[in-house]
Amino acid sequence: MWYVLIKWNRWFGTSYRFHPLFSIVILLSVFAGYFVETATLFGIVLIHELGHVMAAKSFGWRVREVQLLPFGGVAVMDELGSVPAWQEIVVSLAGPLQNGWMIVIAYALQLTGVVNEEWTQYVIQANIFIALFNLLPILPLDGGKIMQSLMSLWLPYQRTIALNCMLSLVFSALLIVVSILHLYRGSIQLNLLMIAVFLLVSNWYSYKSLSYHFMRFLINREFTLQRLMNRGTLAQPIIVHGRRKVTDIVRLFMREKYHLVYVMDEHGAICRVLPEQPLLHTYFNETKRGSAISELFM
Repeated sequence: MWYVLIKWNRWFGTSYRFHPLFSIVILLSVFAGYFVETATLFGIVLIHELGHVMAAKSFGWRVREVQLLPFGGVAVMDELGSVPAWQEIVVSLAGPLQNGWMIVIAYALQLTGVVNEEWTQYVIQANIFIALFNLLPILPLDGGKIMQSLMSLWLPYQRTIALNCMLSLVFSALLIVVSILHLYRGSIQLNLLMIAVFLLVSNWYSYKSLSYHFMRFLINREFTLQRLMNRGTLAQPIIVHGRRKVTDIVRLFMREKYHLVYVMDEHGAICRVLPEQPLLHTYFNETKRGSAISELFM
């Protein structure tokens, strides 16, 4: 299967693995006589990803695994929608920032005569490509994660992850089209095509597992609510009719908000005000999540 990983090493409780896509690129490059360039690319990708890992660990996140790919990597973390959005943005930006200082160091080494200009140009171009490519608004790239974190500040979380997954599918398909269009110029961008196909397949699987993603968000919701209450926060009201199902109401929960649910009757009068916790507990009971809120709390 395409998602089978090749284990490489384990540092400080985090596994680092080559994705088969990266392994293919490395083998092709070695056979083509680009060993130095391949080793340099590996170093750039590793340092890029270590930037994410160190930033995540500085916030106390649990980074279980890093999957190394030609354009960067994918860090598998236990935190999923349960940490502040600004932390996710900082962690996402930490990778491209590594590419910035690597460009500065490469240029400084060239000026001191330690390395030649050809190698420096390759390092600069590779870092620019990896940094800019990772900032594309496609999951699981850094730009996609930043886009999702920002959108979660204004939209319900279930709608946020669904919309971002759809956008990532569209942009991945556009990347495939762009790589194929190079055929009209007498060549095809094989590396870009492989990466674009990987992103498309990855986001398709993410789309199929949206319910699992949302369930993990709800499971971690108790920790988020505790964090919000400890610091003090303004409640975000959700106004619903008593006929609305528990499932529909839970899908309106926002990531950085504590909600109070106002249940209204036919005449617009408030019948009940519910905090989030009873609704969450009801949702986790599969026999009740499809019930109307009036049947359970009124």
